[in-house]
Amino acid sequence: MIKLWETGAFLENGKLVPQAEFKGAAKEDAAKNTMAYSILQKHNTSGDAAKLKIKFDKITSHDITYVGIIQTARASGLEKFPLPYVLTNCHNSLCAVGGTINDDDHMFGLTCAQKYGGIYVPPHQAVIHQYAREMMATCGGMILGSDSHTRYGALGTMAIGEGGGELAKQLLGKTYDVNMPGVVAVYMTGTTRPGVGPQDVAIAIIGAVFNNGYVKNKVMEFLGPGVANLSAEFRIGIDVMTTETTCLSSIWTTDEKIREFYALHGRENDYSKVEPNGVAYYDGVIEVDLDKIEPMIALPFHPSNAYTIDFVNKNLKDVLHETEERAKVSFGDKVNFNLTNKIIDGKLYVDQGVIAGCAGGSYENIVAAADILKGKNTGNDKFYLSVYPASTPIYMDLMKNGAAVELMKAGAIVKTAFCGPCFGAGDTPANGALSIRHSTRNFPNREGSKIQNGQISSVALMDARSIAATAANKGFLTAATDFDRDYSNKKYFFDKTIYETRIYDSKGVAHPEQEIQFGPNIKDWPQMEALGDNLLVKVVSEIHDPVTTTDELIPSGETSSFRSNPLGLAEFTLSRKDPSYVGRAKAVRDRADEVKAEIENVCKALNVKPSDVQVGSTIYAVKPGDGSAREQAASCQRVLGASANIACEYATKRYRSNLMNWGMLPFLYKSGNQDATTKLPFANGDWVYIPNVKKQVAEKADSYKAYAVNPSGKVTEFELTTGDMTDDERKIILAGCLINFYKA
Repeated sequence: MIKLWETGAFLENGKLVPQAEFKGAAKEDAAKNTMAYSILQKHNTSGDAAKLKIKFDKITSHDITYVGIIQTARASGLEKFPLPYVLTNCHNSLCAVGGTINDDDHMFGLTCAQKYGGIYVPPHQAVIHQYAREMMATCGGMILGSDSHTRYGALGTMAIGEGGGELAKQLLGKTYDVNMPGVVAVYMTGTTRPGVGPQDVAIAIIGAVFNNGYVKNKVMEFLGPGVANLSAEFRIGIDVMTTETTCLSSIWTTDEKIREFYALHGRENDYSKVEPNGVAYYDGVIEVDLDKIEPMIALPFHPSNAYTIDFVNKNLKDVLHETEERAKVSFGDKVNFNLTNKIIDGKLYVDQGVIAGCAGGSYENIVAAADILKGKNTGNDKFYLSVYPASTPIYMDLMKNGAAVELMKAGAIVKTAFCGPCFGAGDTPANGALSIRHSTRNFPNREGSKIQNGQISSVALMDARSIAATAANKGFLTAATDFDRDYSNKKYFFDKTIYETRIYDSKGVAHPEQEIQFGPNIKDWPQMEALGDNLLVKVVSEIHDPVTTTDELIPSGETSSFRSNPLGLAEFTLSRKDPSYVGRAKAVRDRADEVKAEIENVCKALNVKPSDVQVGSTIYAVKPGDGSAREQAASCQRVLGASANIACEYATKRYRSNLMNWGMLPFLYKSGNQDATTKLPFANGDWVYIPNVKKQVAEKADSYKAYAVNPSGKVTEFELTTGDMTDDERKIILAGCLINFYKA
C-alpha cells in the first residue's frame, strides 16, 4: 500500500526519478519548483529564502482558543484585526456545564468581532475547518489556525495549525518565523475500491511515517495520477489527517474537481491551478498505491497504531493483547485496560460508533454511511451510532435528499456541527467501552474518560464506511468492502443562506465604539517575570513515556470551560498523567517553607547566593507536545511558575513554539540513548541550576552548562541545548513571554 523512498527524488514530466539517477537540474534549483516553495516564498517577508517570515492571508480560531488569543493581543496593543479573522464556536457549543461561562465566551467573541472587524460563526453552524473550506480557502493562499488540524492543502491552500501566540503575532502585524522546511512528495497512483474511504488512506500513511519521523516538520506535497481519481472531499478527508504525521503543512495539485468545489460554494474566482513548476526536487517520497488500500483501523491509543481491519479480525487475540501491553506504558497499574474481553464468538464487538467533525462529518462520508445502513438497523443492544454533519449547509442537504432520514431510520442519532467527540466533550463511552470513530484522534482519555477516577474507555479510528458496516452488523467489527452495497453518490447542493442569516461578517470594518462583553470567568493573564541572570529550576514531574501528548499536559474535554481563566485552567495541568504536579509546581512558585529551605541547601551546595538566582520549575519528558496546537499545554505550566521544559526532543514545532511564546526555555538533553530509557543526571524532585542563562540566550549560545543537585546535596554537571531559535524567540524568552515582549 505504502512505500517510503530512502533517498530524495526529482519529479520530471509527472514522473519521479531517484536522486542518484537524475542527470538534469541541480537539487538546490529544483527544490525551488515545488508547490510548497512557491507558496511559502510568496508569503515570505524576510528577503531570505531560507529564513522565512510569513504573513498569512487569513487566520481562524475556535472557542477554546480565541479568548486567550485576543486577550494576549489586547494586552499587547491590538486596535483592529489587520487580516480576516474567523471566530468559530464548535468546541464549547453545548454550554452544558460551568454555568454561563461557555456562552459568556461566545458573547466575548461576537463583540470582539464587531469591535475589531472579524467574522463570528455561532455555535452549531459549522466546525472550524469546514467553514474554512467552504468560505475561506483560496488556491495559492495561506491560513494560520489555532487548531492543529488546520489543513486545507487539498484546496490548494497551505494551512498551518499553531498555538495562540502565533495568531496573536499576526494580529499585531508580526510574522510567523520558520526555516524553509523540507518537502516530501506523496505520489499517488491507482483508484480506491468501493468501501474504501479517505480515513483508510490517511491511517495507512500515518502508520507508515509517524514512528520514523519521515515527514516531521516538513511539508507533504500530494501529486501523481492517482490524485485525479479522488473527489475533492475524499482529498480533504486525507489531508486533514496529515497533522497526525507531525508534518508542518500540506499542499495538493489542483484540477477540475477542485475548481468545481469552489464553484459549488460560489467562489470560482478563488480557484487557480496549483502544480510543481518544471523539474522539482523532493527530500523524500511516499508512494501510495490506492488500488491496494484496504479498510483500516487505528487501535488505541494513537492514529499510527494502524492495521487493516481484515488483519485484526484474523488475529484478534494477538493484536488486542499487544494493544493492552502498549497501554501499560502510559497507564501502568492505574486502571485495568482490557480489549480482549470484547471478543465474542471470535468477533470483535464495539460499543459505540461516531462519525463527526472536520474528518468524518463531510457530505460524502455521511451519504456513503447512509447508503450502507439503508434498510438495516443498529439494533437495540449496547452499540449506538452518532453522526455529526460538519456544517449546517451539509445537514440541510442531507435532510433534503433523504440521507439523514435513512440514518435515523437505522437508529443513528444525527446531531449538529460539533467537535466534542474529537476531544472528550461529547459521546463519552461507558467505562470499559470501545468506540470506533471517524474523527482525528484516539489519544488516551481524549474520548472523555478519566484515569484519575478509575475510568477508562478507548477509541479506534476508522472510516465512516466501515463504521456504518459495523453498525449494520450490530456492532461487530466489519470492513465496508465486506458489505455488498451500491453507493448512490448523491450530488451535493451547497446553500449558504443560513450563513448569510446567522453569521456576523464585518467585511473587515471595525467598530471601535463596541464594548466587549466580558463574563466573570474571563480573566487577564497574570504577570510573567522576565528571565533572570541565573536560573534555578526544580524538576516537578518526570515522564518517561515515548511520547507525551498535549492532552496529557492539559486535558481537553473537562477543562475546556476554563480556557478563558488562566489560573482556573492551570489547576488541571498534567492531572491525567501526574496528579501531584500542580501541588509541587505551586509550592515552588509560591516559595512554600519547605521549598525555601531546599533553595538554601541547594545554593549552599552550588556555592551561590539565593539572591543571585531566579527560581522556577520544569518538567522532564522524553518527547512532549504531540497533538493539539492549544497553547494552554505550555501557558498552564507558565502560570504555575515554570521556566523551562527539558526533553530529548519535541514532538512538534507548535508545542516548542508555545513554550517560547510563554517565556519558557525549550531545553534539550542529549544522550546516546534518546528514548524512554534515557539515563538522566537528575530525577523528579532534584534541582537544576543554569548559570549565566540570560547572557547565553542573548548571545545565542550553542550549549548551556547545567548542574543537577539531588536532596543529599550531590552536584552533577551536564549539558543542555535549546536548538535553533530566531532572534525574536530569544527576545520573547528574555522578556518573559510574548505579552511582555510586545509591551516593551
